[in-house]
Amino acid sequence: MMLTPKQNNILESIREYTDQRRENPTGYGLQKYLESEGVQDSLKSVMQVIESLEKKNLIKRDSDHRIYLVKNKSFQNLKNIFSIPLFGLASCGEALAYPEEKADGYLQVSKKLFAKSKSQNLFAVNALGDSMDKVGISDGDYVIFEKYQGENDFVMEGRIVVAVINGMATIKIFRKVEKDIVGLFPCSKNKIHQPIFIHKTDSFLIAGIFQKVLPVKYVSL
Repeated sequence: MMLTPKQNNILESIREYTDQRRENPTGYGLQKYLESEGVQDSLKSVMQVIESLEKKNLIKRDSDHRIYLVKNKSFQNLKNIFSIPLFGLASCGEALAYPEEKADGYLQVSKKLFAKSKSQNLFAVNALGDSMDKVGISDGDYVIFEKYQGENDFVMEGRIVVAVINGMATIKIFRKVEKDIVGLFPCSKNKIHQPIFIHKTDSFLIAGIFQKVLPVKYVSL
């Protein structure tokens, strides 16, 4: 059964709401839950998706308008797919710094690709340019990161991160240069790219740690 990215996202959100709160959402409750997750959709838009999912026999509503997942064969197949919010790298600096910003869209991804990661902590960006082509990240690729919320530099040492500096996002390799200085290094065949050196007191954010690249050449346009 084919679903749109928005339908998949709503279906996954119903599942998450039910698992986390141990109750079934109403349409209004689901729309407020989506808002808390950074998805700015109107109640009318959410209800339209709910109605389309109901017509596909993937959900049902009771007399109190609470939503239940219908556990049929189609549901079992969809359980292995989840949604990852996608941000365009050229303009996602502010969005990554402030997670309540609206995502550009959602990737539908198999849970088997990220068995060791918590799906709710994953996000994707579209790579821009060739500054990381030596590690297989090319212009336009989908790059999946896990949200970074710690303060331990050793966790990031030598790893690929997405950082927000002066409101712009960049994908680089994190290295500790001196006691209070960190470097964000490119890994490119193109010698034009240079490292960025930052003092630990500067205003910057490590938004996520690299998990996987999904090359754009595999995407059907």
